[in-house]
Amino acid sequence: MPLLVGLFDTSAARRSLDQSLPIRLSNGHNGMSENHIDLDELAAKRVAGGGMVDSVANMANSILGAGLPYAVSQAGFVTGLILLVILCGVTDWTIRLIVVNAKLSGRHSYIEIMNHCFGSSGRAAVSFFQFAFAFGGMCAFGIIIGDTIPHVIRSVFPTLHTIPVLSLFTNRQFIIALCTTCVSYPLSLYRDIHKLSRASGLALIGMLIIVTSVLIEGPHVTPDLKGDPSKRFSIIGPGIFQAIGVISFAFVCHHNSLLIYGSLRTPTLDRFARVTHISTALSLVSCATLAVSAFVVFTDKTQGNILNNFSRGDTMINIARFAFGLNMFTTLPLELFVCREVVEQYFFSHEEYSPQRHVFFTTTILYASMLVAMITCDLGVMLEITGGVSATALAYIFPAACYLKLSDPKTPWHGRAKLPAVLCTAFGIIVMAISLFQALGKTWTPEGDAKMCM
Repeated sequence: MPLLVGLFDTSAARRSLDQSLPIRLSNGHNGMSENHIDLDELAAKRVAGGGMVDSVANMANSILGAGLPYAVSQAGFVTGLILLVILCGVTDWTIRLIVVNAKLSGRHSYIEIMNHCFGSSGRAAVSFFQFAFAFGGMCAFGIIIGDTIPHVIRSVFPTLHTIPVLSLFTNRQFIIALCTTCVSYPLSLYRDIHKLSRASGLALIGMLIIVTSVLIEGPHVTPDLKGDPSKRFSIIGPGIFQAIGVISFAFVCHHNSLLIYGSLRTPTLDRFARVTHISTALSLVSCATLAVSAFVVFTDKTQGNILNNFSRGDTMINIARFAFGLNMFTTLPLELFVCREVVEQYFFSHEEYSPQRHVFFTTTILYASMLVAMITCDLGVMLEITGGVSATALAYIFPAACYLKLSDPKTPWHGRAKLPAVLCTAFGIIVMAISLFQALGKTWTPEGDAKMCM
């Protein structure tokens, strides 16, 4: 049974171990007999799932990224940092709110919660946004792999592209296909997300390498790469809503929060709250460190991927680029878990688990995203629409709206219990509307075109 569906089942199975075992006595001829209890199976259930460290690794790996300096450059130094802190706090609250909603509704997945609260329209909306966000992330991760790993290989082996056969390792499409098939695909075949925690731990080490590299190498870049020093400590910038979209896209892991909750060995609200607090705090510290150290150097020249601001021959940054590429193809399976579970939940929620169906959807979804990444250098405005709008809906609007629907109707909306959810919903709707308007405006300009790189 898929883990997202099995949120209740894993918890119930583990809780049942603390209750009395179904042992019956015979009529006395043969003494006591057990009712076919498989002790090995019970022992396996006792240690099933992962610990808090595993869950923290998976959640933090879902959050961390290298695009936060660009958000600060759009919003201004002071406003950008304030947005980082505020949106991190809101994200922490809404991640936990999804699990609270699951408890209040008696449902076991994000899709079922929305179906319970808003019917088939809510089920369809959250399914679309979850799949669009996760699949868009998979495509973006594949593009980053193609933009980082081959470049590092060419830097380390400058003449490799002249050697027959071995020159394939400097080819963008070949590297994307190789990494997807040899690393991401085997990891994606797991059914239990906690088994990705070791890969997520390696990805977090890679992110630490990126932050350290930017901290060390940033002050030493040549003057032509540095930005305008007068803009270092700007109060507010013109791209506040773009910054909110970028930060939201980075912090959103709501689409796999129930997966992570269900993967805990002892899934309780208190333990999940600790996982969420630790993960978001680690992410905030890392993101703020990266954003500040990069922005004070590059200011108005800050790019979406901060590593692209450095020269191609910088050895330490090339190590960081390689680590970033490794980070991507270990993070990609986390997004595929979500895509696969959305399909399972929406179309096969009343059917038993099928290994054939599991392999089919894993293969189809993964290689579809790989093909997009192989032929596309930049997804353009489509990723901005599906990513920014989906992130806002999943992180701010849906969790708060469901909570309002599930809470006591007699409680006034302006009361202490409901007011935060009302404000969060309103904030999400405003940001979504403005982000969508700005993204659609780009469709009429060359900036919105996807860039092909066959």
